[in-house]
Amino acid sequence: MAAVDVEDESILASIFKDSFPDNWRDNPDFAAYLSELSSYGVEKLTREPERLAEERAQILQQTRELAFSNYKTFIRTADCTEEIYRDFGRIESSVSKLLDKLPSFGEKCRGFMKEAEEIGASRRMNSLTLNRHTEILEILEIPQLMDTCVRNGYYEEALELAAYVKRLEKKHSSLPVIQGIVHEVRQSTQLMLNQLLQQLRSNSQLPVCLRVIGYLRRMDVFTEAELRVKFLQARGTWLHSILTAIPDEDPYFHITKTIEACRVHLFDIITQYRAIFSDEDPLLPPGGTAINEGAIFHGWVVQKVAEFLETLDRDLERGVGGRLDSLLGQCMYFGLSFSRVGADFRGQLAPMFQRVAADTFHKAVQEAVDKFQEDMNLYTLISLPSMLGGTIPPVAPSTQPGTLQPPMSLLDFQPLACFLNNILTAFNDLRLCCPIGLAQEVTKYLEDALMMVTKLILVFHRAEESAFSSREKELFVQFCCAFAEDLVPFLNRCLQVLFPPAQLALILGVPPTQVHKYGSLGCIDVNTVLEPLEFVLPKRETVAPVVDISAELSSLTTSDPVLSDILGPVTDTILTESPKIPDPPSTQSGQSFSDPELDAILNDPGSRVQHQETIPNDDFSLE
Repeated sequence: MAAVDVEDESILASIFKDSFPDNWRDNPDFAAYLSELSSYGVEKLTREPERLAEERAQILQQTRELAFSNYKTFIRTADCTEEIYRDFGRIESSVSKLLDKLPSFGEKCRGFMKEAEEIGASRRMNSLTLNRHTEILEILEIPQLMDTCVRNGYYEEALELAAYVKRLEKKHSSLPVIQGIVHEVRQSTQLMLNQLLQQLRSNSQLPVCLRVIGYLRRMDVFTEAELRVKFLQARGTWLHSILTAIPDEDPYFHITKTIEACRVHLFDIITQYRAIFSDEDPLLPPGGTAINEGAIFHGWVVQKVAEFLETLDRDLERGVGGRLDSLLGQCMYFGLSFSRVGADFRGQLAPMFQRVAADTFHKAVQEAVDKFQEDMNLYTLISLPSMLGGTIPPVAPSTQPGTLQPPMSLLDFQPLACFLNNILTAFNDLRLCCPIGLAQEVTKYLEDALMMVTKLILVFHRAEESAFSSREKELFVQFCCAFAEDLVPFLNRCLQVLFPPAQLALILGVPPTQVHKYGSLGCIDVNTVLEPLEFVLPKRETVAPVVDISAELSSLTTSDPVLSDILGPVTDTILTESPKIPDPPSTQSGQSFSDPELDAILNDPGSRVQHQETIPNDDFSLE
């Protein structure tokens, strides 16, 4: 297309002025027609409007004819055009909707692709899982298998499973499944630990204890020191359950069963501990203050012995009757058996039994004094005693030297006779367990009792003195003489048989003749007891010193087995050496003494002052 040049542009501007449309400038037909028109002459230019008008008319005519001949086509074309327009509108709307939905569709497509990838990966994982189903199932069943092994007591297999799970945890600690398995296995392991400790709390023998401790060591939950403590705690709990089950209504039955249970079971526990654990090191390392593992066992044994001694002390306080010697024998045997394991506690028994024996004797003596006071309140000085004394045949003096004959003159005075009976009963109970260490206390208690009896006699004298007849005064003097010359010396001689001066001298390291210088030591101070009655007692020319019968007692033999059963060797070894109840001992110089007359008096715990060999208590009655 030829462009309109500047000259043509000026011509057009001059011809058409402002009526020339701008869009014609780019029309190639217009440019060609303008070039052709520029080549016309004047005449041709003059005829050109007419020619154009004719040509226009022809074209219009042709157009009318064409429209007339093809009007159906135009109608169909118009209809088709309308339909196309509507279709294009619908297409445009649908395309707009499609464009609006394309972003979400694309997002969903991306989500689908992602899910498809996950499903593919899951499928591959499921295929791999299916291929290793057996191995995975074995791992998943470990907690159940572990629980079954623990509940059925297959601890060996349970420990192997626990070790395998520990290795799994180290390799795959981040996997939730492995974490769950480890958690369940730990619960089963805790159950196994409780079951093993419960076995130690039962009546388990040494093989079972060895096996249990082996399992606990393989579990590696306790250090060596903690393991020892756990073992001792568990066995101590079992021992405590046995001791708790013993009925405690009867103190003697309770303490004897406790001694038997402790002696058997505690010794077994010590044997088991020493077989399982090694304590070859000293309790305290040289030059150090840290306690090693051996001190754990030592402390536990000391605690158990202390608990036993506490139980013994409590039952002794409740009272065991006249069976103190039997109980002492059992306790000493218990201590002797423990001496084989280095836990001899017999030295701690002596103060306990000595205290109980002293308290029992003191109580019996106090009851004798109270009974004497009651008898004195009801006593009347009448001539009946002389009549009663006249009915008793005279007693021939014994030809055996050193014998103790109960003073028959006391039969004329019922309060004194009953008092002597009660004191002899106290002696009879004391001889069951009579340590030499009680010599001073027993002498002091008896001396105090005699002082009280003296006061009661004086009270009786003050109350009845104004009403005394000459006969009653004579009887009262006889009453006081019987007390001063018969009862008090006789009790003194009994004391010296219970606590032989030769034995006291051996312990004190002094000659036997010097024992009386140590005060109330196996010998009553007669002058102190009788001093308040001096105004009543007949005047004597000389006051005889305290009779020392040690030589006389030393000459006695132990040929009579009854004495050994009554008194036994009255030495402190009864509390520190053999715990056996003494059999009839052989003759040993300075260790055992015998007096047949005292044997007859103290033979039976219920014995009384006897006429010749045996005089019933009724013979002392004034009725």
